Amino acid sequence: MEKIDKLFNIFKKSGVFDLIDDVYSKEYHKGGRPLIDRHKLIVLIAYAYAFRHTSLRDMETFCKFDLRAINIMDGAIPSHTSIGKFYNEFIVPNRDSLFSKITDAIRDECNIDFNTAFLDGSKFEADANKYKFVWKPTKYHQKLSDKIRIILSKYELSRNVPETGIIPAATIADKITKFNNLISNIDISDKSNKEIFKDYEFLKSALIKSLEYEEKEKICGPDRNSYYKTDHDATAMCLKRDYYSGLGTNTHAAYNTQIIVCKGLIATYYVSQSRSDLKDLIPALDKFYESYSIYPKYLCADSGYGSLNNYRYLHDHNIGNYVKYFSWEGNISGRNPSQYVLINETAIRCLNGNIGHIVKLDNRHPKKSNSTFFRIDGCNSCDFKDYCKRWMNKKEENFKIFEVVIELQKYINQSEENLLSPKGIELRVNRSIQVEGTFGMIKQDMPFDRFTRTSLDKVSTEFMMVCLGLNIRKLFKFYDAKSKNKFWIAPNDLQPETKKKPSAKRLSNKVNRKKLKKEADEPNPKG
Repeated sequence: MEKIDKLFNIFKKSGVFDLIDDVYSKEYHKGGRPLIDRHKLIVLIAYAYAFRHTSLRDMETFCKFDLRAINIMDGAIPSHTSIGKFYNEFIVPNRDSLFSKITDAIRDECNIDFNTAFLDGSKFEADANKYKFVWKPTKYHQKLSDKIRIILSKYELSRNVPETGIIPAATIADKITKFNNLISNIDISDKSNKEIFKDYEFLKSALIKSLEYEEKEKICGPDRNSYYKTDHDATAMCLKRDYYSGLGTNTHAAYNTQIIVCKGLIATYYVSQSRSDLKDLIPALDKFYESYSIYPKYLCADSGYGSLNNYRYLHDHNIGNYVKYFSWEGNISGRNPSQYVLINETAIRCLNGNIGHIVKLDNRHPKKSNSTFFRIDGCNSCDFKDYCKRWMNKKEENFKIFEVVIELQKYINQSEENLLSPKGIELRVNRSIQVEGTFGMIKQDMPFDRFTRTSLDKVSTEFMMVCLGLNIRKLFKFYDAKSKNKFWIAPNDLQPETKKKPSAKRLSNKVNRKKLKKEADEPNPKG
């Protein structure tokens, strides 16, 4: 129970109790049963998440039969409805403030610095029906608009209608009104007017379909192409673990989660709808700064985050660039090496050592923004021509053109230099232990492998509580190590574990082993 008392002190130091008092300061108790102590309730919920009690009914049962929960609540047994009400009223809207305050207090308690950060992401399945997915109907909407545009031009109703792209439903409704005025004096029974009424009926059905498409596109938003009927915020993604068939062959309703880990402690969490990690580095670091008003000095992450915008962000905020670039594995292993290396802003060097310079091509447009064309000659006598020209149509040419983004290549050179340095090797080894090991603890030890709540807001809160529970587990391990006078990885003021004196039996075995080894090394006099 000593750990629970220390946990209460952590929450008190963090200012969470003061935040609860500010939120509920104007509440008036009208009588009846006494109100539940919310200070104890927030500690109970965090403690329950740390030890695998994540549902509301599990927490209620936890308070009935577990001595630790009974001690936290002083014998009070809140119902699952009371816990859920407090969860939705207080924890959901204040999740970021709660997490940063408590984590900062744990950091001070364990004497941890946030100078070196490790970033990684993982996808967790959402609580949505796998078969109730909806794809963004952009292609079908475009085809429908093209058909509407043809009909409107036939009856000279194309004024104020966009020549390309999607026609808004409001514009279609306005054109249907004018079309109705156009056919009001036309005889319906005349067979020659059959096509006009057919087009009119098509416009009315197209309006209904257009409204449906617009609603689906609004739910999807600009940054994703799917959603699920039972959870509009969930997105179709391929997961590493697929219980229906092979690896990554089916799409599931899921969310993408990111964590920044510093010395085993989760400093920041972030939940998004992105299907890849590429665009999540900047929001995660922004959230880190909002929580602690500092940026980490060094950031280590895998090649899923190696983009120009991310490298530029690290450079602008003076964060050490230890983020792998997209072709890191193939380049270092030699299975798929980079075809050129940037020497300076005017020259590159290919695999054969030939130097290429900037050229201007009038018949070719760049595919990448802010890119430059470089030309390398002498390809036919090169030993690597089959590798470099494997995607080219004209393999007989004695030169090759490379399209290079100079700014990106500078960041890639910096990243490679940092990652191959002694500190970079240490961070790369440590990253697999720190952040990937943290995800392993979340999925296997806690265990948490899918969300149980719907909507991005509640899913973010659920993942926050899981991360907070893991930090509390780390805190308790720190207390255990400190009480046994053992060395722990995070604090700087603890002494390593003192060696125990070996027993007499162990000493005799050690002497016998040394004696046998000495006899084996000596030459046999009998020859």
